[in-house]
Amino acid sequence: MTPDQYCQDKAAKSGSSFYYSFLFLPPEKRRAITALYAFCREVDDVVDECSDANVARTTLNWWREQVAEIYGGKPQHPVALALVPLVRQFNLAQERLLEIIDGMEMDIDQPRYPDFKSLQLYCYRVASVVGLLSVEIFGYSDRRTLEYAHDLGIAFQLTNIIRDVGEDARRNRIYLPMDELQQFGVTAADILNAHETENFHKLMAFQIERAQRYYRQALDHLPAADRKAQRTGLIMAAIYRTTLDEVAASGCHVLKERVSLTPLRKLWLAFRTWWQN
Repeated sequence: MTPDQYCQDKAAKSGSSFYYSFLFLPPEKRRAITALYAFCREVDDVVDECSDANVARTTLNWWREQVAEIYGGKPQHPVALALVPLVRQFNLAQERLLEIIDGMEMDIDQPRYPDFKSLQLYCYRVASVVGLLSVEIFGYSDRRTLEYAHDLGIAFQLTNIIRDVGEDARRNRIYLPMDELQQFGVTAADILNAHETENFHKLMAFQIERAQRYYRQALDHLPAADRKAQRTGLIMAAIYRTTLDEVAASGCHVLKERVSLTPLRKLWLAFRTWWQN
């Protein structure tokens, strides 16, 4: 199996919404975004699948070494090998890949966030940075597109957090800011014990509105001149935003349920968004 095939398999098996947005790209850009996505999946899996924090931290440090090798050595991992020619071709900065790893490491060290400002840093590292790298691959002519990528990344991660409250709680993680739980009269024990209350619904409505605000901000930042180049991001936005709408429409029972779109619906949203833009 070649490094590119490994990355393709990693992306396809994930079932992620991102995969559907890659289908419309020309081959070189599809190859690059698939390798970037595979990198993100690899370092994310380190944290999610490793129960020993020390082993996870050691493995992330190994990935930092692999990143260094991508830019000036001989990396070993298939994903790192796939990235070698692409980081130069698409101007993918080394420090950005390292920031993604830093974000994943926050999941080892920080299972709670005191306020939204601290959560923003996490969202920036694991999502906005990916957006900024993706913009380099897709191409842009106006620097306002970088603001669009930043805000869209925050919106994506907030959507993930809202959708996965119950799943994360079962891993003893609460991403909803602690001061906002207090503001709405929700305790950490409510989240961890899947205790759904009226106050919890009010808290989630607040979270959903903030995510929607980031989607609006992102799309407002995107210049018309770069809209066509950024169609892949717009496809992802359509899929993620629809997921957020479905969470709200289903009653926001995220403590016990996980809302997801069918592959067919994701594909339909991808086709529709591509042709509309």
